[in-house]
Amino acid sequence: MNFEKYPFERLNELLADVVPNEEYELSALTIGEPKFETPGFIQKTLKETTASLKKYPASGGLPELKQAMVNFVKERFNVDIKQSEVIPTFGTREALFNFPQFALFDKKDPVIAFTNPFYQIYEGAAIASRAEVIHIDLTKENDFKAQLSDEELKRCDLVILNYPNNPTSAEMTKEELGLWVKKALEFDFILINDECYSEIYFDEDDKPASLLEASIEVGNTSFKNVLVMNSISKRSSAPGLRSGFVAGDEEILKAYMKYRTYVGCASPVPLQITAAVAWNNKEHVDEFRAVYKENFQLAKEILGINPPKATFYIWLEVKDELEFTKELYKQKHIKVLPGSFLGRNGIGKGYVRIALVENAQKTKEVLTRLKDFIDGQK
Repeated sequence: MNFEKYPFERLNELLADVVPNEEYELSALTIGEPKFETPGFIQKTLKETTASLKKYPASGGLPELKQAMVNFVKERFNVDIKQSEVIPTFGTREALFNFPQFALFDKKDPVIAFTNPFYQIYEGAAIASRAEVIHIDLTKENDFKAQLSDEELKRCDLVILNYPNNPTSAEMTKEELGLWVKKALEFDFILINDECYSEIYFDEDDKPASLLEASIEVGNTSFKNVLVMNSISKRSSAPGLRSGFVAGDEEILKAYMKYRTYVGCASPVPLQITAAVAWNNKEHVDEFRAVYKENFQLAKEILGINPPKATFYIWLEVKDELEFTKELYKQKHIKVLPGSFLGRNGIGKGYVRIALVENAQKTKEVLTRLKDFIDGQK
């Protein structure tokens, strides 16, 4: 298999010969990893459950973990799902990689479509599945919203959307997602929305919609051909807990579960017990959300940008993203990720992705440094 280099490896190569300004401490705004302590109640639960390491973890997940995920979907999206309509996963990365291989295995000439720019696991899954790729280009002209022609959709076996979107921070409404559900039924392809940023939003009256909500809205109450994936990593500042899920079409999940028993990716029992506690608690998420909201208020004041409605990313338009990245590192000791490393066919060129995952004090300092650099480029 010939996998492309990961964006962070390409960034290291880009900056290899650049000598940074050591007057400043390094600020890495590149990776979507929260820099906050995992809440104490989550850590406490994990420490208290180590005795369960003597047990093999069930591939299908503990009933209490599945119920916590059912509870989350009900509380957050007002959608009732059954335990048979959800599978706990070892984060979402492993499922995003292996589900396409499962779903496309029996297809003669498989075709997968996914948003572009993208989380590189989508592309890796396509390569591992020997699938032809149709890129769903997200541009300023289409408001970074996914669009494909009927001719392209007729060819698709699997489509992966990602809203709220990484890296553009764009959203799609429930009505817009509903149109995709209708197309999935009309042309009989599996539709996935990667919703791992659904909980990083800033307005209680304008929360990101789920594809499950959209499915019900258009009358697809059994979620036929529809799946969502979500994760606790961003929501609970616990990426090391490796707790995610895939939910939706019961028939697809039944077959996928059989496949998963062979993959051997069941989460250890202590992690499952701890994850159940975290999924059942929303107060700690409100606290993290308040920090991210403050960070974007600072970004608005300092950089003059319009804050996104969700995610913790700024998709900043620049003249030359590679030169911008190198000079910013050289002059201000700040790392950002060139948008062209996240896209294909020229998509992402002219942008850098900035992750605001620190506390407000650190965020204010680095954004001020960034502003000084931008002003110096004019």
